[in-house]
Amino acid sequence: MIRFKDFVPQKIKKGGLLSGAKYEQFIDMTEAADKWAKDNSFKIINIETVVLPNIWDEDEEGSEDVDLLTSGTNSSSWHQFIRIWYRSL
Repeated sequence: MIRFKDFVPQKIKKGGLLSGAKYEQFIDMTEAADKWAKDNSFKIINIETVVLPNIWDEDEEGSEDVDLLTSGTNSSSWHQFIRIWYRSL
């Protein structure tokens, strides 16, 4: 069976009235993905970088949400993350 594992940036500082939230650097996700791949025996099919809007909004369900909304008049926050497609051995 084909599966996937997402490595998304973790929020390290909550945003306030005058400042946005702070997230991990992309390299942190890369290192976590590398460790996960080394610690598990899978056949990796593909590794991709995905960019989605608003995955951390209260109304959304994260990187696996099939309906992520944006609006032309409101700001949206886009997040880049790593997705590894794999098959169990």
